[in-house]
Amino acid sequence: MPHEDDAAVTVVASWGEIASKVPTGTPLALDEISLAPRVLRTGRPARKDHDDEDAAGRVGTTGSAAGARSAAGTPIVVDGEVWGVMIATSVEPLPEDIEWRIGEFTELMATAIANIDARAKLTASRTRIVAAADEERRRVVRDLHDGAQQRLVHTVITLKLAQGALRPDDGNAASLVAEALEHAQHATDELRDLAHGILPAALARGGLGAGVEALASRMPVPVTLEIPTERLPGTIEATAYFVIAEALTNVAKHARAASAAVAAWVEDATLRVEVRDDGVGGARAEGAGLQGLRDRLEALDGRLQVECPVDGGTLVAAAIPILTSAVEA
Repeated sequence: MPHEDDAAVTVVASWGEIASKVPTGTPLALDEISLAPRVLRTGRPARKDHDDEDAAGRVGTTGSAAGARSAAGTPIVVDGEVWGVMIATSVEPLPEDIEWRIGEFTELMATAIANIDARAKLTASRTRIVAAADEERRRVVRDLHDGAQQRLVHTVITLKLAQGALRPDDGNAASLVAEALEHAQHATDELRDLAHGILPAALARGGLGAGVEALASRMPVPVTLEIPTERLPGTIEATAYFVIAEALTNVAKHARAASAAVAAWVEDATLRVEVRDDGVGGARAEGAGLQGLRDRLEALDGRLQVECPVDGGTLVAAAIPILTSAVEA
């Protein structure tokens, strides 16, 4: 029985006659269970026989009706704190050391619970890190767009005005202005590409559909899209975008494909993403790019699947839970 608060526990296993009256999942107040308050209060094993004065209680009464003569309880201690209690009853007198023998089993339970709890905390921590990284990407994109990129655009405009105002006979000045204009234009283009590589503004403004449309427009092969229009949590959209971007990059660089298709849909509180191509196949699931995606997906309790059928083509698919792992930045 896990201890939920100072007044209640929940039955997680029962059997025999007791199971019909106190089934698994039954919430119980502590005063309905003979041994639980004592074990939870002291953090030590305890036992009782039905001739004890404190044999009252719902479980004790049910046990008596089923012919039980004694009971023993042992705390389940996880990370130094009492997590719950295990109680055993018997129609025969329990051995004198039964609570200590039960304790050996509860130690195994405590280890398993601690491992599950540690994994849950690790997953939650990784999810927060992913969300924080995505928010930092969005901040950098905003800063680039509102700061350096705007100043460069203004510089380009100013240089064009200066170029138009120069006299025809100012050959040296004209060449210098033209050179400065070319550098400013290149810097603007590079800055825009850098911002797209961090996290595209289209994704932040228009959601996954807009972000993927921008990706598809730059592909050397036609790409059909089936993307939901509704917005999803930012971390989920960014993760799906990175999956699609990596898969389409592989199509453009290695697949020798004539076409590709991207589909995304929500099913059972999970965003499912598929990128297919009709190329030569041979994608390496252990490649650095796909491994990075796998790590990101695992942080959100998601999974990545890569298939390369013998008849060619590649499928990159991802499943990203929405309700259980999404952290809105």
